[in-house]
Amino acid sequence: MSALESGPLDSSEDSPARHGLLRYAATKAGGALLSIAMVIVATFFLFRMLPGDPVRALAQGRNMTPEQLDLERARLGLDKSIPEQFVHFVKQTVQFDLGVSYEYKRPVVDLIGERIGSTLLLTGTALVMAVSLGIWQGARAGWKPGSRFDKISTAISLVLWSVPTFWLGLLLLMVFAAGVGPIPGIFPTRGNSSVDKPDGIAGVLDVAQHMVLPCLTLVAVVYAQYLLVMRSSVLDELGQDYITTARAKGLRDDDIRRRHAVPNALLPTVTLVFMRIGFVVGGAVTVEAIFSWPGLGQLFYEAIRVPDFTLMQGTFLLITVSVILMNTLADVVYHVLDPRVRSA
Repeated sequence: MSALESGPLDSSEDSPARHGLLRYAATKAGGALLSIAMVIVATFFLFRMLPGDPVRALAQGRNMTPEQLDLERARLGLDKSIPEQFVHFVKQTVQFDLGVSYEYKRPVVDLIGERIGSTLLLTGTALVMAVSLGIWQGARAGWKPGSRFDKISTAISLVLWSVPTFWLGLLLLMVFAAGVGPIPGIFPTRGNSSVDKPDGIAGVLDVAQHMVLPCLTLVAVVYAQYLLVMRSSVLDELGQDYITTARAKGLRDDDIRRRHAVPNALLPTVTLVFMRIGFVVGGAVTVEAIFSWPGLGQLFYEAIRVPDFTLMQGTFLLITVSVILMNTLADVVYHVLDPRVRSA
């Protein structure tokens, strides 16, 4: 009888925590919706402030009369007032319709669908490499602060973090793609595959060869974030009582670090990883532009040059909404993983 009664008692004890989590998630979701609404408004007016006339930019090289320009402007809906254009934009966005690109004359959703795979491949690979490198170096550096490894790894990461992304990308492109002096150009200069891309394993290796320089650029400028956060977390764990107890029991330092300190120090890094996942969808506009990587970043760069309002709005919305959703998910995951947040 006592065994049967224990079930309801356990569930009743868990219900406050479950309700607290649901309330917390609902609050964060409400904040995310409000942020998305603000982004929708900002997206429309932000790009309307850019200099340039899309109709005249698209008409370059074509002898078009003022009447023809007016007809083209009416076709694109640019002859309407700004409030009318804004209402139309909001209606389309709510219906998940991102409009038709001025330049490509195709739905923005289709263009994004064609490019998002390349962006996820590049930035996703770079994220995994940056997180792995940052966590490994950060854990070792934090475990022995002031050591030679700590000083060298921290110094290198900070230098690379401070280097402008476009400068580092151009430097790698010049040295390892074009070749300088005795260094031959061994990597492709642009694109994500060769024109005559082979099939099978050779095709995979061809894509991997095109990824090396842009991926290396992304990893070099972001892995310092994970290293510094992990290093700081491990330093905080060094003063905990369980570390002293483990050492008193005679456990090896490597075992204490791997089995106890690192898992407990991962919480802030996990939150940072979730936040960075949102940027994976957006990719890196600068890196994709430098290496002509056919992803969302390159698509956004091409839209700015026109300017193609619908294409800019669509890609920018996708990027910002992804970041907002991942930040919200990071908050909820941290609330679940860290008991100190749940009890606060």
